[in-house]
Amino acid sequence: MQVEGIGDSLSDTILNWKTHFNLEKEIEYLQHYNARFVPSSSPDYPPLLKEIYDPPIGLYFLGNYIPQLKTIAIVGSRRSTLYGLKVAKQLAMELAQLGFCIVSGMARGADSAAHEGALEAGGKTIAVLGSGPNIIYPPENKKLYEKIQESGAVISELPFNKQADKTTFPRRNRIVSGIAQAVIVVETNSNGGSMITAKIACEQGRHVFAVPGRIDQISSKGCLELIREGASLCTGVDVILEELNYLNQLELPLTDATPTTSTSSLISSSPPTFTHNLSEIEHKVLTALKAQIVSTVDLLSELTQEPTQKISSTLLLLELKKLAIRYADGTYEINI
Repeated sequence: MQVEGIGDSLSDTILNWKTHFNLEKEIEYLQHYNARFVPSSSPDYPPLLKEIYDPPIGLYFLGNYIPQLKTIAIVGSRRSTLYGLKVAKQLAMELAQLGFCIVSGMARGADSAAHEGALEAGGKTIAVLGSGPNIIYPPENKKLYEKIQESGAVISELPFNKQADKTTFPRRNRIVSGIAQAVIVVETNSNGGSMITAKIACEQGRHVFAVPGRIDQISSKGCLELIREGASLCTGVDVILEELNYLNQLELPLTDATPTTSTSSLISSSPPTFTHNLSEIEHKVLTALKAQIVSTVDLLSELTQEPTQKISSTLLLLELKKLAIRYADGTYEINI
């Protein structure tokens, strides 16, 4: 009662919480949905979320993934244009290939595209719901909801069967930004929900990126406002990594090695020796690149006997490490 804003009614609700919350029923739901409740005192609680002003006392988790520090949120308009959907998905794919977990709100539009991009890249993604953990909204995202649980997690601070309303989405948004190191706003109008997320992210001390769009398009006005107000201009993954100081950690120069001159010499000779401890697949791709003037993903896949998806993600890493160059026609060249 000594706390400002708490009166008789709220005090009574706190003291007699059992009349408002059926704990036994909630435990039954946890078992039925194979879910778990992670309190803020648990080591499985998202570490960055503990830093915000008003962290949830606990979170419902569907899925076994434990959020780590390397997490980025991607949000945008529910009425995204084809451009917005493409950018959200592409950014999510590239970041997931680099080991980032992608967080979003599983809403229509850009949120769904971001989750799908992370999943297609074989990465991790977290959906934060503005409803109870068993309420799928929008309902057409049922398959996405299930896929996210297989390799990531669906989380909510709200109890089972709680429907979304105008108060729950802002609460959801503070979790989306609170879990992440940075928030990327892909598309939003001036009063869209993503603007709320961006504002909350700033208050939480998170880095905010905004993707530029056409000046005559309503869905771009919010992002342009954010850029004008100080958000970082997002033109690609390299910009994000540089802002977050990852790029310096990734840059590993090569020593000069005797180049091979043909496919046959590549297959029969030992791979060149590099000064830094690159992964085995990076060695293989760099060796294959040295054997060609320019190369394609398919050719590198054939030479290394590795799947094209793995080659694509490795090439992206090598690009970011400044060890490979990608040309507009989709071909690659070693950069030493």
